[in-house]
Amino acid sequence: MAAIALGQPGGRLADERESLREDLRTTGMVWEREIIRFFRTRARILSSFIQPVLFLFVLGYGMGSLVGATAGFDFKKFLFPGIVAMTVMSTAISSAISIVWDREFGFLREMLVAPVSRTALVSGKTLGGASIATVQGTIMLALAPLIGVHLTWLVVLQVIGIELLMAVALTAFGVFVASHIQRMEGFSVVMQLLLFPMLFLSGALFPLSGLPGWLTVLTRLNPLTYAVAPLRQVVFAAQHVPPIAAARFSAGVTLFGYTLPDSVNIGITCVFAAVFLALAVTGFGAAE
Repeated sequence: MAAIALGQPGGRLADERESLREDLRTTGMVWEREIIRFFRTRARILSSFIQPVLFLFVLGYGMGSLVGATAGFDFKKFLFPGIVAMTVMSTAISSAISIVWDREFGFLREMLVAPVSRTALVSGKTLGGASIATVQGTIMLALAPLIGVHLTWLVVLQVIGIELLMAVALTAFGVFVASHIQRMEGFSVVMQLLLFPMLFLSGALFPLSGLPGWLTVLTRLNPLTYAVAPLRQVVFAAQHVPPIAAARFSAGVTLFGYTLPDSVNIGITCVFAAVFLALAVTGFGAAE
């Protein structure tokens, strides 16, 4: 009896390790499936680049002519980090459409009845979408020299880290939304209703300073705001931004008169990512 009693903790530990290995294997397989699915849809790859490029050059030059340069710092340089964030956001949220697709073709039911963890399934889909979104956002950095934005290897690595965190949060949010939608058409409508307000209220396309009170409140409630701010701060740190331009094109998020440091913004983004992941797991369990 003593031997059995002593063996029970070891047995439980072995079971936990085996369960962890199964979860990691499931997460890896779902991640790989998402990657393969993406690279087989060339139209999706092209469309994910066209819109950000149009925003950067058309909106950048159009608004730049109205806003004008401030001490040699023009609007396109302010807009560039926001366009990178836009690329990550649109790709991350749109990647969740695979859930609706799988539901229509019956594959989602097979996944849900399989003896695997729902958390592992959500983790695989989230990491798959986040990986794709991070890669696409990083590719957009190649446009930086065309508008005079200077980047260093350290800045690129910092940008990739912020992109990945942003992508995880937004992909998990997309998975949560998609788990409650039955048809492809419904997902497209809901995403458009969510994507553009999140983009325009994040400070990606215009500074957050000097806004009306009600609009300021909406921007502070937007999860994307706290990811765009550190992304822009990192890019601005590698540029020569005159004090006048820094005041006009403010990159920080202010709460109650206090400008949040990048560490706080990143921490808030991490909290949103954790909440969205928990909601995605709960929603995915009810997706059947």
